[in-house]
Amino acid sequence: MRFYAAPMEGITGYIYRNAHASCFPSMQRYYTPFLSPNQKRTLGSKEKNDVIPEHNTGLSVIPQVLTNRADAFLRAAHILSDMGYTEINLNLGCPSATVVTKGKGAGFLANLSELNAFLEQIFEQCPIAISLKTRLGMQQPEEVFALEALFSKFPVKEWILHARVREDFYKNTPHWSIFAEVSKQSKIPICYNGDIFSVSDYQKFLHTFPEIEAIMLGRGLLINPALVREIKGGVPMCAQEFLQFHDQICTGYLDTISGSHHVLCKMKELWTYWIQYPLLMSKQKEIKKIKKCRNILEYQNLVSNLFT
Repeated sequence: MRFYAAPMEGITGYIYRNAHASCFPSMQRYYTPFLSPNQKRTLGSKEKNDVIPEHNTGLSVIPQVLTNRADAFLRAAHILSDMGYTEINLNLGCPSATVVTKGKGAGFLANLSELNAFLEQIFEQCPIAISLKTRLGMQQPEEVFALEALFSKFPVKEWILHARVREDFYKNTPHWSIFAEVSKQSKIPICYNGDIFSVSDYQKFLHTFPEIEAIMLGRGLLINPALVREIKGGVPMCAQEFLQFHDQICTGYLDTISGSHHVLCKMKELWTYWIQYPLLMSKQKEIKKIKKCRNILEYQNLVSNLFT
């Protein structure tokens, strides 16, 4: 099985990726939070900073792009190709209302004729391989069969399929029955995405879909950075490992972000996931203080004393 780390906007940038790869070297690929080229500029300074090779040394990184304009996609692809990337991932799965209402992300799935024209142009002119990350559809999971028929016309390198529709967002149960049907008939290599939070979740999936060779982990990996190690038979994350991982991320942010307030905001966002890890669930009172503090030094002291 190949394990991919999902892109999470504002969270899984190069600081996080490098810390995770250093502390828990288990992932075959990391996908970047989406780059959003438009008519005015191809990539912003923060986006370029996230994908430049010197910030991703030793990592297998796939840049993800969110756009519904073929010219913008191709400009980004050429920049990424010049950086040395050999694959680009098209985001057709983001369920955010601000994205969908603009006909991007999962919203692009609602207009197959425009999507077809877009794919024809980018596959004809893109200098590097293209993979797709999608939902099953906008409203009904059966929409995925029309998507499969469309995608099969193009040399898609890999199809990362989140087994939910846009209307599900991240609620409800992934539609495994529909995923089973489309994965059997698709000629495109499929990677599964959706609700793998534990070793038992993985084992249940593997038993149901023994033919699938790749899984993308999102929220489950944020909650438990050592999830893949556990899946492979290794030990759970211990307190010392967590603190090392935390400190590497926090130090990376302090070295690169102007203003400790912004660092605190980014670290507190990570705590919304970490608090769900069993090792930390018994530390509710301590974590409540961490999430309330407004001073970076106080924050660092509270974290360092968490297991004392």
